[in-house]
Amino acid sequence: MAAPAWSKLPAELPSPNQQLILQQERERALQEQAQPAAPDVRLPRQADAQADYPASEAPCFAIHELRLAGELAERFRWALAAADAPGRCLGAQGVNLAMKRVQNALIAQGYVTTRVLVKPQDLKPGVLTLTLVPGRIHAIRFADPMSWRARWSNALPARPGDVLNLRDIEQALENFKRVPTADADIQIEPAGADGESDLVIAWKEALPIRLSLSLDDGGSDATGRYQGSATLSLDNLLTVNDLFYYSQGKDLFQHDPLGSKSRSLHYSLPLGYWQLGLSLNDYRYHQTIAGANEKYLYRGDSENSQLSLSRVVYRSQAHKTTLSLRAYQRKSRNFVEDTEIRLQHRQTAGWELGLNQRSYLGDATLDAGLNWRRGTGMLGALPAPEEETGNGSSRPSIVTADLSYNQPLQIGAQKLRLNSQWRGQWSKGALAPQDRFAIGGRYTVRGFDGDLSLSSERGWLWRNELSWAMGPSGQELYLALDLGRVSGAASAQLIGRQLAGGAVGMRGSLFKRLSYDMFTGWPIQKPAGFQTGAASGFSLNLQF
Repeated sequence: MAAPAWSKLPAELPSPNQQLILQQERERALQEQAQPAAPDVRLPRQADAQADYPASEAPCFAIHELRLAGELAERFRWALAAADAPGRCLGAQGVNLAMKRVQNALIAQGYVTTRVLVKPQDLKPGVLTLTLVPGRIHAIRFADPMSWRARWSNALPARPGDVLNLRDIEQALENFKRVPTADADIQIEPAGADGESDLVIAWKEALPIRLSLSLDDGGSDATGRYQGSATLSLDNLLTVNDLFYYSQGKDLFQHDPLGSKSRSLHYSLPLGYWQLGLSLNDYRYHQTIAGANEKYLYRGDSENSQLSLSRVVYRSQAHKTTLSLRAYQRKSRNFVEDTEIRLQHRQTAGWELGLNQRSYLGDATLDAGLNWRRGTGMLGALPAPEEETGNGSSRPSIVTADLSYNQPLQIGAQKLRLNSQWRGQWSKGALAPQDRFAIGGRYTVRGFDGDLSLSSERGWLWRNELSWAMGPSGQELYLALDLGRVSGAASAQLIGRQLAGGAVGMRGSLFKRLSYDMFTGWPIQKPAGFQTGAASGFSLNLQF
């Protein structure tokens, strides 16, 4: 019997791993562009400056115990520690100062309408009792003119009758403002009853439809260097401060026999301190490979989907902590002509638990994240082909971490910005290629074209950027220096483990609709034999 024509293919077929790694980075960049982070809202404190107790008062009373009375006194007893009153001899001035210190402690935690009073009492027994009057929300309403598309119920994590807290208002404003075409402001107005306030929301919306066209040269030579995409965003689609976008991309300025196509869909909505999201992505590419006697079509299909749920578990004026949980599924298949390559068929699924912290350090912002990803057998997950040789698993256990520090600087009249990002991955066991940590390219270590990368089970990268705002024009010149290293069992097969590169570029916006980023990079350190082409690149984005 004659052998099928494709049996005369070369012994080594192209590996789909580099294409999948590159596409994962492109999907991350698309999400950052189409789903911009909601602006952080930090309402100013209104507490008075902390004053010291008078050195001596006459008359004064020795205080050995401080108590809190009134409605919800037990809930707010923690604020008494700010007074530091026991053990002091307090007169009228000292008593008022103790009251103000407790009041300021409440304000610092966002309880700006809750009051602390001192009622007439006998201090001779040494007990000072403060009375708490909770500040509650009487009503929540929109200011006139009110749009029928405005909804506050899922944005504001508070209801009439709740104790008013600025943290709830900050969260609500972030939920409103997460929609790029919407804006909001919330005013606190006194209500009729003592201790009660109304929340009046001024909400406005521009045209809730956005179209974005983008072009970049971040693809690969194998499937199309130039990539274009169109993204349609429908803001506040179901009038619950939700986000929806659909994006479709493909290679441009290319002709067969190579090419690629991608599609992405995202939907998310806030539920007070919670947020629910769904993302679906698929990617298809094709190229020709040379066989013994003729050329063959080699193609790959991949699909990624994830369902995520997150919650802000703590927030103050300077810190915000978020817990997240997501379930994911990934599929990939590869073909020569119409025949599937079974050894390249993958289907994995699992979950990921994350903890993220944002802190404001003066003018600087520090972000930290820690994630644990675990593969499971759910959703029809298949064993990885590498499991037979012990070189990978469809049920990996992977820990990732990231740090980001952003510091604005000013030297004379010149405005600079320093941004430093660190990202790392750790896994005890061997990982399948698509789960490994990869470096080399514009999304990881700049200075390399991205067609080749170094990848292994463990690794880290450090991206640094110093940018200079070129006056009020909105243009920015930047200098980048990146470093990355991989380690683990798979790194033994690599020609090296470390890359370093630099880049200089310019980015900004023109005519309020066109944003751009142009750069040129160069390797600083690379293994001998690690081939890389020109590391110059660009990206353009046009918003309608």
